[in-house]
Amino acid sequence: MTPARSARGRGAGQAAPAAGGPVLRIDGLVVELPGPRGPKVRVVDGVSFDVPRATTVGLIGESGSGKTMTARAVLGLAPEGATLAGRLLWHGEDLLTAGPARLRAVRGREIAMIFQDPLAALNPTQRIGRQVGEVPRRDRLPRAEVDRRVAELLDRAGVPEPRRRMRAYPHELSGGLRQRAMIAMALAGNPALLLADEPTTALDVTVQSRILSLLAGIQAADGLAMLLISHDLRVVSHVAEQVVVMYAGRSCERGPARDVLRRPAHPYTAALVRGVPAVRTRSALADPLPGAPATPANRPAGCAFHPRCPLARDRCRGEAPAVRETAPGRWSACHFAEEVLGL
Repeated sequence: MTPARSARGRGAGQAAPAAGGPVLRIDGLVVELPGPRGPKVRVVDGVSFDVPRATTVGLIGESGSGKTMTARAVLGLAPEGATLAGRLLWHGEDLLTAGPARLRAVRGREIAMIFQDPLAALNPTQRIGRQVGEVPRRDRLPRAEVDRRVAELLDRAGVPEPRRRMRAYPHELSGGLRQRAMIAMALAGNPALLLADEPTTALDVTVQSRILSLLAGIQAADGLAMLLISHDLRVVSHVAEQVVVMYAGRSCERGPARDVLRRPAHPYTAALVRGVPAVRTRSALADPLPGAPATPANRPAGCAFHPRCPLARDRCRGEAPAVRETAPGRWSACHFAEEVLGL
């Protein structure tokens, strides 16, 4: 990863950090990856939002919108050859200018990540107890104390018979138990921020509910901030206080989750909500979003959503909309946000 030192201007709608401000401020983040035929592809394009203390922020959008890359950039886990710009302010400290040693100190202890696929994220050759105990071992604790701490973490994550599960390999656990082991690993360093990347995608509905309840309980008990990455608006609507909507690598709307999901100020958000009846109505009918999503590699000129937008006009096809405040605490990247709000 090669962090850039340019493009450090303040992002749209972002004020200077202040005492008591957010734990994390993502400010004009740009991530570019080497393209398959030479030119770099801007997979995250000027994204800005805050993660307040003790708050869950939902980061939503279709696959390929840049959600996971945004989260990985926070921990310095962008792919080899990536170029980053903007600011990633962790308690006011810019992680884009931090050295490798500082980033290693942040990972796990201050900011932890729960990955989408625990079977891929966990080491198949190591027992669960050894992997969960990685952070406690860094503190040079006696082995008995490390084992006690690991059992405590697994128990808190809802793993039954934690002492026995410590000796298991990842493939010997169910999907739900593997995800709980990942949560235990994330909690091992007592982090202030959890980055949860689609933590329930591969699980059945019953297990999803239990995992979400577990995360919500941990977050409330410890006063953690959490960035919940998901394409499922039903999940986000149940647990997030704030929401950020991404499309083709850009942030197109953000604000309080209740307000954004009930009265969207961007046609893309409105289309996502119409596709999930439980978010807006008790009806069993859905209105799927037509067309294929744009990607950063084939982002159209103007507003990236205009080929799928029922409100698109000539201005949308030729001019990319800036993110602007449409109401106190509400931001939208749509030329006609007020018209969308009125629908």
